[in-house]
Amino acid sequence: MSYPIIDMHCDLLSYLARIPGANPYAKGEIACAIPWLQAGKVRMQILAIYTDVKPESMSLATRQAHIFSELLEKNENDLAYADAEFLQNWDKQNCVGIKASVENAAGFGNESASWNEIYSQFDAILQKVKSLAYISLTHHTENRFGGGNYTKGIGLKDDGKKLLDYMAGKSIPIDLSHTSDLLAEGILNHIDSNTLDIPVIASHSNFREIWNHPRNLTDEFAKEIIHRGGIIGVNFLRAFLDPEVPERLFEHILRGFELGGEKSICFGADYFYTKDFGDPARFPFYFPLVENAGKYPSLIESMEDKLSAADLEGLAYRNSLEFYRKIQS
Repeated sequence: MSYPIIDMHCDLLSYLARIPGANPYAKGEIACAIPWLQAGKVRMQILAIYTDVKPESMSLATRQAHIFSELLEKNENDLAYADAEFLQNWDKQNCVGIKASVENAAGFGNESASWNEIYSQFDAILQKVKSLAYISLTHHTENRFGGGNYTKGIGLKDDGKKLLDYMAGKSIPIDLSHTSDLLAEGILNHIDSNTLDIPVIASHSNFREIWNHPRNLTDEFAKEIIHRGGIIGVNFLRAFLDPEVPERLFEHILRGFELGGEKSICFGADYFYTKDFGDPARFPFYFPLVENAGKYPSLIESMEDKLSAADLEGLAYRNSLEFYRKIQS
């Protein structure tokens, strides 16, 4: 059985912003190039605005927001903005629907930015990309908002609380994929103690119970996301699955179902430009099973003996689709 796909995370925008001569159609350069998305029947793709924690983070985020807008303008035969109308008329779509997200809130405010500058940057990016599929406060490292997943003992800072307060009520989920455990705990506590209207997701995370890595969710946080009606996108990177065992991907997916996530588990492949990556031990980044977005049909087929048709449909697109229909209604 073949299904359309929703994928919650790729880094096409940062590739186009950073690499000279970058081309969104270059299949040999990045695993989420537009032809790969089309071959994999990806009907909706979230494009992350990614920045590191650097003085130029805000300008790089602005550049990626403009690239997102340009992609829609220049490729209208292949791409469409995944707005509420796109989601409601899901079965009639022929283009790949795209939405932007922010991976690392340093893109809203570098370490020296004033709050007037942060609010202005937030509003400008949101206006340029029309809506945000989610925001993660951090990436791997610490910033002014909190601790990333490779930091220990650093939770939600006062600036993080202030940014959450500004997000509230805007139909923008908070993403726990790159938080430290202490930051994830702080985010959930701040939302609850202030009754903030903020959905909670993990856009591209696996399960620590299957592979013990700080990028992966504990069962406790996974259950909390599920309990709150959020979604969890399974990540395809070898490092977060088990670098030696391709079949571990299936175990991560099935773990999500075991935890009660039959309405929450989805895909968050995390395809990005790898050719300038400094650590040779990470290559290849993906197993052949999922080496590019064109592999989705064969991946679904390989799971037909592991999940029911209804659960496969949920995993492929239905869970993500219903989540975004719900928060955008």
